[in-house]
Amino acid sequence: MHCPFCKAQDTKVIDSRLVAEGEQVRRRRECLNCGERFTTYEGAELVLPRIVKQNGNREPFDERKLRAGLQRALEKRPVSVEDIEAAIVRIKQVLRATGERELDSRRVGEVVMDELRELDEVAYVRFASVYRSFQDLSEFRSEIDRLEKKGG
Repeated sequence: MHCPFCKAQDTKVIDSRLVAEGEQVRRRRECLNCGERFTTYEGAELVLPRIVKQNGNREPFDERKLRAGLQRALEKRPVSVEDIEAAIVRIKQVLRATGERELDSRRVGEVVMDELRELDEVAYVRFASVYRSFQDLSEFRSEIDRLEKKGG
């Protein structure tokens, strides 16, 4: 593994532990050249369905886009990196479990919202407001009322 700081090739693993319900290995590494420490995550790479966008375009599933969307929704919320990584693993498991070669992007969005609802309700409403293109305050109220009814 190359050091992300100085690009040296020699790094050593100083700690490893299972995360994301045992689906990933988190490794703390130290560069033997500059001494900086960094974290890597390792997991099995399995084939995920292609995503069919609303305009009909098809593209490969992009975990970076998923992570960026989750992080944007969870910005300044009390959710750990490990919880986010575990959510990503669960979302990918659900998508894989469909057995489909292609999935509509709407279905993917619904799976993400289900996961966000469990992680953090504020992040869920943030994501839903963008995903469902809320136009005014009444749409926020409706979604919050729906969320409260499911929880209570």
